[in-house]
This record gives sequence, structure tokens and C-alpha cells, in this order.
Amino acid sequence: MSLAFAKCFDPNGARFGIPTYPWRLAPDGYATRRQLRARGLRPGGQPIAAQVLRPRYRRGPLTAYLYRIDRAKKVRPMTAAKWAALAKANTARRTCPKCRTDAGYVIPASLGMCVPCAYPDAEQRAA
Repeated sequence: MSLAFAKCFDPNGARFGIPTYPWRLAPDGYATRRQLRARGLRPGGQPIAAQVLRPRYRRGPLTAYLYRIDRAKKVRPMTAAKWAALAKANTARRTCPKCRTDAGYVIPASLGMCVPCAYPDAEQRAA
């Protein structure tokens, strides 16, 4: 057993307060939020049941929290109002605040406006 593996293995929770397993070695019956979502589930208010750790040498370990699959609930379906709000938010992200046109892509936060407005003389140089 390697030292990194030993530091991440605490199935009783004596060291970290919750059961801890090495990366990719969690027992069946546990899943991360993303894994639950891929199954059409959500944690549903349950507390964190365990964690997996992946050691890193220069910084602290990567941590992924695990939830019990048997206590997870089904994902709530999107309502028509939520779909409309999401579409409105995405349209706002594509609309240039300077020229007020739909750029056809998400406006980069670094520019704050569409590319033609950010670099108006670029078209003349390219030609």
C-alpha cells in the first residue's frame, strides 16, 4: 500500500469525520453530484455521506463529495417558465451592449462587447 493511498483511506471516518476513500475506489452505492445527474437524480437535501481524495504533491488533495444513491431523488423537470428564463438569459449573453445586435455567440467577458465593436479598424486591415 502506497503512502498516498494510506493517507486517503479512512472508511470509518476517524481522521476526516466522514468515510474517505482513494480516488476511483469508492464502494458501490455512492455517487458524486455529476454521477447522480447522469442517472437523472439529485442529492435531495441529504448530507454528504463520504468523500474521495486524490493526492496532489504541490497543493492539497482534490476532494469529491459522495452522496448515497438510495437516498437520492429524481431531478425536477424544467417548467415552461424556466425554459423561457434560460432562453432570455442566453439571448442577453449574446447581445452586444454597444451595437445592440445579436452577435451569434456569447460575448467574451474580456472584451465586454462583440468583436467588431471591440476592434472596429480590424476589418480594414484584413482587407
